[in-house]
Amino acid sequence: MTDHEELRHIEITDGERTVATADVVAADESAATVRASLHTESGPIPPGTQASLVDAVLDLSEVKQSERVQVAVPRGDVESLLRLQQRCAEVATRTAGVTAFVEAEPPESARREQAGNSAE
Repeated sequence: MTDHEELRHIEITDGERTVATADVVAADESAATVRASLHTESGPIPPGTQASLVDAVLDLSEVKQSERVQVAVPRGDVESLLRLQQRCAEVATRTAGVTAFVEAEPPESARREQAGNSAE
């Protein structure tokens, strides 16, 4: 991580227990791409936890202002993958070992692009 990158840490809790976390950082100096790494704790977690974590990441101002978001999620985390597909445009997924990598256009970026196309 270089000096200009600011790490954002998000936690989802169930009572006193942290059940999911995300670390979010701008991938380049222009902040055109933002990277996020999502993690859920082992054991039972409340339904909707992963979707809430994805929502929290996508609602960050850094993500809203970016052109692309790259998200690493545990392979098999279907709830996070579905939520990313629901909220983002141009979603591409690939796997590497136990991790799924998602690259997508954040919701705000997709809206800006649509507004620009309709103005032409």
